[in-house]
Amino acid sequence: MPELPEVETTRRGIAPLIEGRRVSAVVIRESRLRWPVPERLPELLSGRKLLQVTRRAKYLLLRFTHGTLILHLGMSGSLRVVPANTPPARHDHFDLLFGDWCLRLRDPRRFGAVLWMEEDSLLHPLLRSLGPEPLSTQFHGAHLHRLSRGRRIAVKPFLMDGRVVVGVGNIYANEALFQAGIHPARACGRISERRYERLAEAVKAVLQAAIDQGGTTLQDFRQADGNPGYFAQELQVYGRAGQPCPHCGNPIRQRTIGQRSSYYCGRCQR
Repeated sequence: MPELPEVETTRRGIAPLIEGRRVSAVVIRESRLRWPVPERLPELLSGRKLLQVTRRAKYLLLRFTHGTLILHLGMSGSLRVVPANTPPARHDHFDLLFGDWCLRLRDPRRFGAVLWMEEDSLLHPLLRSLGPEPLSTQFHGAHLHRLSRGRRIAVKPFLMDGRVVVGVGNIYANEALFQAGIHPARACGRISERRYERLAEAVKAVLQAAIDQGGTTLQDFRQADGNPGYFAQELQVYGRAGQPCPHCGNPIRQRTIGQRSSYYCGRCQR
């Protein structure tokens, strides 16, 4: 599934190509995504100028004067800017045309979303209860420490809860916990504020590194230019069960925590 770095990489790839341009046409080939694509989008968007492409969590927000188009890539979706005359492939379900260029959504599993919000997009039911952005000043150790008090849930699913902080998916949670030296199964309510400060800094470092390198190479993910990301080359624990820990040489362990595969070093993380 494309995670926050992949979505931010996509945003940075498409924004310079379509911001400030007018929509010349809207093509809906398949409206049955996770939620139905609004039928009125062609009349709502044709001729309208796209002001800005922003992001909230893993949602891309295409802002117009009269509302916002909310896009989500689902499990395997991708957005690319291609020449308008490029023939659509089987899973190319939605196009926004800007003259000679086309913003095209490909979604083989159809778990993505194309939604319209006339009011403030951040008040949409999918967005209004989300936690802070992990790279913002609102995310820090004191925030994690405060929300974790009295809770017994393991720290890894706690960190992946979008109401706590957005965009820390499974891969990046594993990597950040390793960098911070925190065992993924440790009860979140039993971690000190000092250790949460280390964890918050590790989350920021891991996500920023992934963004800088173009996201994580997953089976289905491609950037806006069609190329894979490269951060997978830098993963220290995720997917490395049985391989030596890069710090101590102990074998990396794997177990299921919160119904997700977790990778950690039993010696370096406690």
